[in-house]
Amino acid sequence: MSSLWAIVGATGTGKTALSLDLADALADSGTPAEVVNADAMQLYRGMDIGTAKLPEAQRRGIPHHLFDVLGVTEDAAVARYQVEARAAIEQIFARGADAILVGGSGLYVSSVLYDFRFPPRDDALRAELEEEIAEQGPAVLYARLHAQDPAAAAKMDSRNGRRIVRALEVLAQGEATHGAALPDEPVLWHPDTRIIGTHVERAELVPRLDERVAQMWRDGLLDEVARLRDTGLERGTTAPRAIGYAQALAQLKGEMSEADAIAQTQALTRRYARRQVSWFKRYAGLRWVDPGVDAASLR
Repeated sequence: MSSLWAIVGATGTGKTALSLDLADALADSGTPAEVVNADAMQLYRGMDIGTAKLPEAQRRGIPHHLFDVLGVTEDAAVARYQVEARAAIEQIFARGADAILVGGSGLYVSSVLYDFRFPPRDDALRAELEEEIAEQGPAVLYARLHAQDPAAAAKMDSRNGRRIVRALEVLAQGEATHGAALPDEPVLWHPDTRIIGTHVERAELVPRLDERVAQMWRDGLLDEVARLRDTGLERGTTAPRAIGYAQALAQLKGEMSEADAIAQTQALTRRYARRQVSWFKRYAGLRWVDPGVDAASLR
């Protein structure tokens, strides 16, 4: 049986480099391996600098899947991603290779690794709720959600209109709860699954993340966002809210100085890294490693 590997962890902790080293180590031992993306923002074409996407020329000839599959006007839906990621993994297995799932988007990773079923959708109902939240603001609908499903409400930001709408949409269809969270006792989708977490102490990680953000601006993030805006970035539902991209858009509009855009992106990135660690540390059987670990020792 082919193995499913998952390399997870906070942003900026060396997941990408370790995935390449692991693929090489597996190949050296006689088992080819291919990489599957589990970073929601790396699904988007053209969103490269702000997502630290590995250029194709640096992928060492290792097949990579589910990168650059969405336009910036499309919605990155985790239920759709689950189907496509699992299909890609099954095709990798059929070729006699191991699959390496790599990324820090917790819900996306969980949707692949675990027996994780998504609640139903109703586009018309969602449109009505979105119109309502646009008119009344998220607070009114959040209060409604809290009254109907306090456990689901407690897990989300009261200002996150998109998640509030989705939860109310599910409840309106007769579901007892929104349910899109890691199950209390998760069951693996693929029996031979090995989960590796890259860990960097926070005292080291914070300055690394701050410098990484500053380097993105030096590398031309503003120009990248300007090009994406020309192809419809602001019409998207997910891409324009990505950390760094939202701030660069605000800078382009004159709503934020460059210094403020960078500082806000740094603060949000640090906060996101904390949430990622909190999410992944719940995974049973996860093996935390230094990102510089000898990949051959992981086999």
